[in-house]
Amino acid sequence: MNDLLHIVILAAGKGTRMYSKLPKVLHQIGGIPLVQHVINTAQSLQPASIQVVIGHGKELVQDQIQSPVTWVIQDQQLGTGHAVKCALPHLPKDGKTLILYGDVPLTDAATLKQLLDLAGNEVGLLTDVLEQPQGYGRIIRNEQGICAIVEEKDADANQKQIQEINTGILVLPNAKLEKWLNTLQNSNAQGEYYLTDVIALAVQDGVTVHGMTVRASHLAAGINNKLQLAEIERIYQAEQAKALMTAGITLRDPNRFDLRGTLQHGLDCIIDVNVVIEGDCVLGDDVHIGANCVLNNATIGSGCQIAPFSHLSDCVVGTDARIGPFARLRPNAQLGNDVHIGNFVEVKNSQIGNGSKVNHLSYIGDAQIGTQSNIGAGTITCNYDGVNKFKTTIGDHVRIGSGSMLVAPVTIHNLVTTGAGSVITKDCPENHLSIGRARQTNIANWKRPEKQNK
Repeated sequence: MNDLLHIVILAAGKGTRMYSKLPKVLHQIGGIPLVQHVINTAQSLQPASIQVVIGHGKELVQDQIQSPVTWVIQDQQLGTGHAVKCALPHLPKDGKTLILYGDVPLTDAATLKQLLDLAGNEVGLLTDVLEQPQGYGRIIRNEQGICAIVEEKDADANQKQIQEINTGILVLPNAKLEKWLNTLQNSNAQGEYYLTDVIALAVQDGVTVHGMTVRASHLAAGINNKLQLAEIERIYQAEQAKALMTAGITLRDPNRFDLRGTLQHGLDCIIDVNVVIEGDCVLGDDVHIGANCVLNNATIGSGCQIAPFSHLSDCVVGTDARIGPFARLRPNAQLGNDVHIGNFVEVKNSQIGNGSKVNHLSYIGDAQIGTQSNIGAGTITCNYDGVNKFKTTIGDHVRIGSGSMLVAPVTIHNLVTTGAGSVITKDCPENHLSIGRARQTNIANWKRPEKQNK
């Protein structure tokens, strides 16, 4: 832990230009709220404390973000300077404070460590150089370092030619912080206290302001609208894809892949286009995932083939399984090795043993299936009576005929075969053929309804 480092994250704004009921900092990049990205980076620096200043939608922010931080309430949003001042009671008189922003999600730890080292016990400011700097405060330098920030509206013709701009990410000495914050004025059109005004106050006090230019603009880019959100999402996904491919995964098209969580993987995994990985997923060796699949908190064993358009959520799949196409594994589906789940098959809260197959158009819910059993097309485990769920137990080497309805609770013992079209309501003894069909009745002279001509 760095006992002399404290971090304040400003996250109180509404985000009017997002046109959303959701606070801006809860919009997501890679399936993670913007402010959570910033908190995660802050935690990686191992500071003595992290303060997150919240205001608009504060209850929702606190509810969704469970990280161990100190919440600071800014009831009135009176500017960035006022926001940091709200955090002052939680900051000691020594050490330094790093100011971050809840809507700047991609700032990385390496950049911040470099800025902290550069600032030392003085002031550090992260800057950027833009081809089109219009609208941003310009950085004015002299031989000692940064001497001023001039806002666009106050800049003269020469200053407007400056391409180095202020990102707002600052390192400030705690010994001076309270004095500077209390000196800030709100004599501007917005009536707000601007944190950037501390730069001029530092220069007045003879404190050097060290400027460091970020190596890539997206590392300091804030998000103000849905367009910028989408742009940063694509940058983030490109970085994720690059890291996975560097680690050995084959992505058929890295531009058509989304990672919205974490992915652990073995060797020689191949992922086709338009695959979305959510939550925490694990792939063994030689796993192939077909196009347009969605995996959410799924663990997939080595040698598995996931065919296109399959959805797997909160499930575990053993080795050498075949899933899909158009299959759905719902929460607590646990598949053994060499299991086949075919097209338009749904499995929920069920355990399927090694070598068993459910290949076509079936629903398996609240069931336990043994080894080397085959479930015929169109089979349904009738597990719900409208109020309660019941379990279906199927043994080893069982063959369920097509179109069977297995009315739970029911047990089908080892080596049973059921006739196609059966409704099974009673337990089936081992090594029996079980048939549960109603006798067919043919009704003569039945007049069926027909549409009437208008």
